[in-house]
Amino acid sequence: MAAIDRYIFRTIFAGFLLILINLTLVIWITQILRQVDLITNQGQTILVFLRITGLLVPILMLVIAPIAIVIAVSYALTKLNGDSELVVLNAAGISPRRAFRPVLLACLAVAVFVAYISAYLAPWLQRQMALEVAKVRTDVVSNIVRPGAFTSVDRGLIFHIREKRGENQFQGVFIDDTRNPDEHITIVAEYGQIVNRGASAFLIMREGNIERRRSKERDPAIVVFDQYAFDLTRLAPAATVNIGLREKYIWELAFPAVDDPVLKASPSQWRVELHERIYAPLYPLAFGVIAFAILGFPRTTRQSRAVSMFAVIAAVAGLRLGGFAGTAIAVGTPAVLAVVYGMIAFSLGLGGWVIWRGMPVDLDEKLNVSAITQGAVSAVERVAARFNIKLDLMRRLEKAE
Repeated sequence: MAAIDRYIFRTIFAGFLLILINLTLVIWITQILRQVDLITNQGQTILVFLRITGLLVPILMLVIAPIAIVIAVSYALTKLNGDSELVVLNAAGISPRRAFRPVLLACLAVAVFVAYISAYLAPWLQRQMALEVAKVRTDVVSNIVRPGAFTSVDRGLIFHIREKRGENQFQGVFIDDTRNPDEHITIVAEYGQIVNRGASAFLIMREGNIERRRSKERDPAIVVFDQYAFDLTRLAPAATVNIGLREKYIWELAFPAVDDPVLKASPSQWRVELHERIYAPLYPLAFGVIAFAILGFPRTTRQSRAVSMFAVIAAVAGLRLGGFAGTAIAVGTPAVLAVVYGMIAFSLGLGGWVIWRGMPVDLDEKLNVSAITQGAVSAVERVAARFNIKLDLMRRLEKAE
């Protein structure tokens, strides 16, 4: 890679990373507010909350990355033109299609990144997040460890914790178990700790006693213990995750099992999800081509680029919104998917043709914004002048009467 290619690529990719990180963090903060109940209702720590919501970050990048690359390319081209570097490149004999090479490499890198997230990483993270949330919902510790409260974990089983001393350690344990109609068990211990052993969970209590009162016996039996283990495994339902379309890898969508219940329930949604994964990596390429076709040609610093920048925004927004709309409509009308592919292909083809032929799309010069503005001002002035003349005639007529 030549020095000029490295310079342009570095400028674009540095801007891309900066924009991607900032936009992702802003949107991530708005999204994590939906999971606040993990702390408020389920009694989880802030670390658990951040670990679960942090799984959203790469998923958000799937949508933000194409937007970030078009902003980065537009910024880099505007900077290069403002510093007269595009003019120097053109004067040195470097054609637009040659200058487009580092831009294409940056867009290809982002396209590979988006393809990886779309095909594998996003479904895997969706599964992990659903599993983590299911574990939290069925966590025995969060249901039992509520200091100062009598908690009914199961019918006939009541827990009370006096004080929490750590994440899984607490002081003052009281258990009242009446699940067996022939036996009433009461356990009191000074210390307790929840220990996980594989798929099993146990409440290890120390320095306490067990009182067993059987219905056929008059006096209870009291046993003092130094250490006693209470099985909590049966109290927690198994954390299960339903694999939906968003949680399926792209090869599972492309080659589904015949008896897949999700496929049987919504075959049209299945098809739309598959095609959405396929054309997702094409957006960074299309956006980069559009931005370069409009902004990648040298202009003097006196020439305005406002209309060209607006044209980039409008073209990119139209293409992406058209993709969203086409995906939604394709659930009921599969033929609309061909329209989405057609819009992307048209953007790539037209922009690539403009870049290859070296034909600048100078919208600012064609529209001549200053002339349009001056014309609009003159028209307003003429209307105001005529209005003033009419008012003057009306005043004269009133005086004559």
